[in-house]
Parts: sequence; C-alpha cells; structure tokens
Amino acid sequence: MAKLAQVDLVGVGLNATDTVIPLTEFPKSGAKVEYSTRSVMLGGQVASTVVACQAWGLKTRYVGKLGDDDAARMHKQAFESLGTEAQIVTVPGTPSLHNFILLDSNGDRTVLCQRDERMVLQPHELDRDWIVNARALHLDGHDTAAATQAAVWARQAGVPVLADLDDPYPGIDDLIANIDYLVVNHDFSCRLMNDNNLEASLRRMQSRYGCRLTAATLGEDGVVAWDGKRFLHSAAYRVPVVDTTGAGDIFRAGFIYGLLRDWPLDRLLDFSCAAGAMNCTAAGARGGIRPVAVLEQLMATGRRYGTSQDPCPDPCPDPCQNTWLISEERSA
Repeated sequence: MAKLAQVDLVGVGLNATDTVIPLTEFPKSGAKVEYSTRSVMLGGQVASTVVACQAWGLKTRYVGKLGDDDAARMHKQAFESLGTEAQIVTVPGTPSLHNFILLDSNGDRTVLCQRDERMVLQPHELDRDWIVNARALHLDGHDTAAATQAAVWARQAGVPVLADLDDPYPGIDDLIANIDYLVVNHDFSCRLMNDNNLEASLRRMQSRYGCRLTAATLGEDGVVAWDGKRFLHSAAYRVPVVDTTGAGDIFRAGFIYGLLRDWPLDRLLDFSCAAGAMNCTAAGARGGIRPVAVLEQLMATGRRYGTSQDPCPDPCPDPCQNTWLISEERSA
C-alpha cells in the first residue's frame, strides 16, 4: 500500500445535505406558511470546516460516513473538485444525513435533523494513518467514541487536536481530555461545568481537562478565549446577514488556518470572526466562504459590534478597542 500523503488538516465528523427554505415569517403551531424557493446545499460541521481550509490553500483530508444515495455522490464530487482527500465509510442502502433549514427574515435558522443510527461512525471504521499523517486534527462530538479514538491517536503522534462541541454527549469527558484547542458554543461550557458564569466555566474547563486553550463563540458578541493566563475577546464584524448556518464551522476553519500559520492569538481570533461573519452573507453552510484577501480587507475596514457606533455586550469591553483583555485578577 502506498504511504498516505501528509496533509495540513484532517477532519473527522459530520457532513450533511441541507434543504434551505427562506421564510418571510416563521410558522406558528398549526399555521400554514408559503415559501417561494428551496435550495439543496452541502454542509455538516467538520466537512464545512475542512472545505473552507482547503479553499484557503491548506491540504486537507475528510473522514466521515455517507450512504449510497445522490447526496453521497454530491459530497464526493465536491471534495474531489476542491482537491480534498476523502476517506469515506459507505453504508449501503442507507440515506446520508439530511437536514431541513428554515430561515427567517433575519437570517436566523431552525434546523430539522434526520439521521439513521447506521450512519454513526464507529472507532473500528477508522484507520490510524488517516489521523496521524496531518499537522492538525479537527473533530465534532456527535460520533463521540470514534472522535475519542482519533483524538487519542493524534495525541500519541504529537498532532494538535481541535474540537467543535455543541452538546455534552455521553462519553464527552474522555474526548475533551484529549483536546488541545476547544472552541465551543456560547453555553456549552456553562452546561458542562454547571456554572452560569462563562469566564469561570472556561477557566475550570481548561484546568480540569488540560486544554491549551478554551474559547466560546458568542454570536454578535464575538468570541472570548482563555489561554491559561489571560482572557482575550474579539468583537464580531457587522455584515448584512442572509443566513447564519455554518457561521461557527467557518469560524473554526479560520481558527485552524491561523493556528497552522502560528499567528498571535488576537490576530487568529479576529480572522476567525471575519471568516464566520462573511459566511453569513450568503445562503448555505458554505455559501459565504471568501478568499483570505477578502477576509483581511474586512479586518482592516469592517465595522464591529460593540464599538462606539454599536451597543456593547454586557459586560462591556472598552468601546474604543476591537479586542480587550480581562486580567487574571478580574476573572479569578
């Protein structure tokens, strides 16, 4: 067997096919609401992150599970056209993951998920070489046992592990114990730590599991990260929002891109915010992936939430700054 090529990023986790339906108003219980268009688009947490990194020039590998339907063929064709190496476990006679996404007039989405249990990726379906021949590993926690196995292999090989977790799935403790850079949604750490104070939760999560960095995305309030010594906040960019689907996935792609280029944390977080924001300007989980130059232009000239022109988050950072530091004493 030929030796597997080294890549910058390997992603193990979800792919999805999304039917996106824009609505002028969200339906109430028992109501009928007309819609004029629907679009079938590709998404999925890890798959979208991998695709964005490939589009920005990184060499990538995607590991996941698909059925043998038209959706599977769409995903494989998309990976091939971009140049992403795809290691796909195929489940005969089973539909691939399909979501229906309802968009309201503000671009906020409601996701209706469907998934066959046969589509759960199992640890024995992974190949260690897929994981260790990479500069970084990115995971979600949906297939927790397989994700944990991949993370253990990566750690043993000295490959840094990043994760996008949105729910405390069974077995999540073992997974987090093998994660270096943990970027979660705004309430995950609070639920996991049973603590409503976000700063305290991020500190405790980093201390308990030994992560190099813990961070939480905050929607319009940007992102806050704890590196073990300080908190750093980066404000979100103000853009015309069409669809928020995939914003977090592309944010994480930006984080990975900056990490593999050894950027300082403040620049890395700013780039991630710009990537996530731009993805909201078009429909679909991957519709707003923009070239690096476009993101850097937004970083240089774009307006942000929480500046002197816009309401500040609570607690309010310095309104004259794009980023702010919380001292260790304040957050203790």
